[in-house]
Amino acid sequence: MDLIDEPESAGNTPEFTVSELSGAVKRAIEGEFGHVRVKAEVGRVVRARSGHLYFDLKDDRNVLACTTWKGQVADLSVIPEEGMEVVVHGRMTTFGSQSKYQLNATEVAVAGVGALMAMLDKRKKALEAEGLFAADRKQPLPFLPEVIGVVTSPTGAVIRDILHRLRDRFPRKVLVWPVAVQGKACAPQVAAAIDGFNAMTPGGALPRPDLIIVARGGGSIEDLWGFNEEVVARAAAASQIPLISAVGHETDTTLIDYVSDRRAPTPSAAAEMAVPVRLDLLAAVDQMGARASRAVTDGVARKKQRVSDLTRALPKPEQLVEDAQQRYDYWSERLDGALIQRVQAGRLRLGEASGLLRPSILGTRLAQGRERLGGWQARLAPALSRAAGQAGRDLQQQARRLRIGAIQDFQARGRKDLDALLGRLSTAAKTQTDRQRAQLMALDRMRETLGYRATLQRGYAVVRGDGEVVTSAKAAKAAEAIEIEFADGVMKPAGALPKPKKAKPAPPDQGSLF
Repeated sequence: MDLIDEPESAGNTPEFTVSELSGAVKRAIEGEFGHVRVKAEVGRVVRARSGHLYFDLKDDRNVLACTTWKGQVADLSVIPEEGMEVVVHGRMTTFGSQSKYQLNATEVAVAGVGALMAMLDKRKKALEAEGLFAADRKQPLPFLPEVIGVVTSPTGAVIRDILHRLRDRFPRKVLVWPVAVQGKACAPQVAAAIDGFNAMTPGGALPRPDLIIVARGGGSIEDLWGFNEEVVARAAAASQIPLISAVGHETDTTLIDYVSDRRAPTPSAAAEMAVPVRLDLLAAVDQMGARASRAVTDGVARKKQRVSDLTRALPKPEQLVEDAQQRYDYWSERLDGALIQRVQAGRLRLGEASGLLRPSILGTRLAQGRERLGGWQARLAPALSRAAGQAGRDLQQQARRLRIGAIQDFQARGRKDLDALLGRLSTAAKTQTDRQRAQLMALDRMRETLGYRATLQRGYAVVRGDGEVVTSAKAAKAAEAIEIEFADGVMKPAGALPKPKKAKPAPPDQGSLF
């Protein structure tokens, strides 16, 4: 068997895989730098979708990558922002996949008051650019709230000062939402308290506040930093309930002061803004009541004087109706004569109209209308014949003067014109005939209506004696034969009306024989 030459040994240097070497470096770095504090400026900041936070720490020559895992982010008191000067606590470790070392940051603190103020100024400018500080977003405070919600520590002197001031001015119901007023838990608890008050149902078992007071005593900028967090400022800006901020003393200013509807220099001043003084209100009500009474009394007196002045200027009622009474008397005297004259004129016109509508006149007019209609019909046929003959002769004369083709066209047009002429003449004759017939029928209907037979149809009768119309009882008694005409026939009684018998004279009274 052939032996394969092995390479020369590299001495006692051990061989490592990449993973073994990376693990050794990781153990060495983590063992040497188990816990470190680094002061630097924050560079690039990235929040991953997974919730992890990646940022850089840098100075004028080098950059250190930092990582804060999702479960550690909630424990950070300050979320790093680009440009901040911070002090970071953590432990060094490595990331073998990219052959890099990094710092696992577990705590971030701002390095000095100047850095805090710079970060506060940057945050303030960003919120102001969004319009959260605009004056038109401020809500007016209720004049007298029924329920006041207070966001503060339940064990401090602040809540006692607020309750004492409310009791002195105007006692109201107070709901206290206990929160931490400094430290890492301050900002999320204050924001949750503001949102919680706004989420309450109006008129529920636990009444919804009409006003919110966020209060805290004085302190350093680090102590008040929870009220400078962006989450608190946005919660206060989104509050639908009017909010008063009373954080710190008069010289202390936080971001919540800019977004709140009203800023109070102290918690006691916030209580004074929340409610008026009850005694002052009672005095003002009494004063306004007295003024209202005086105003009503003075107004009534002025109205009475005005009515008295107007009464003197008005005329007497008798003078107002004198003209009307005179006009009434004048027209009432003329009314009887005017009515009589109007009735007489109507009777005269009625007599004239009835004379024109007598049956004989109507018959004459009907006969005349029929005669005119017959004459028009007799003249219409010869006129149509003459018109047709003349049109034919005209067509023959024109046919001789034109060519054969033009003659045919002209004959066609002439025939068409002749047909149209005959149609118009026939239509005119028919229309005239129909109009005359309608007039005759209307006159005949009027004759029937005005005749005495129409009267018989309404229940009347005509009495004739010896062939003449009888209009009185005397004439009827004198007639030898009487007949009565009804609408459906004539009735002739058996004889004349019997003459009344004379009454026999009574026998003379002879007295009694007994």
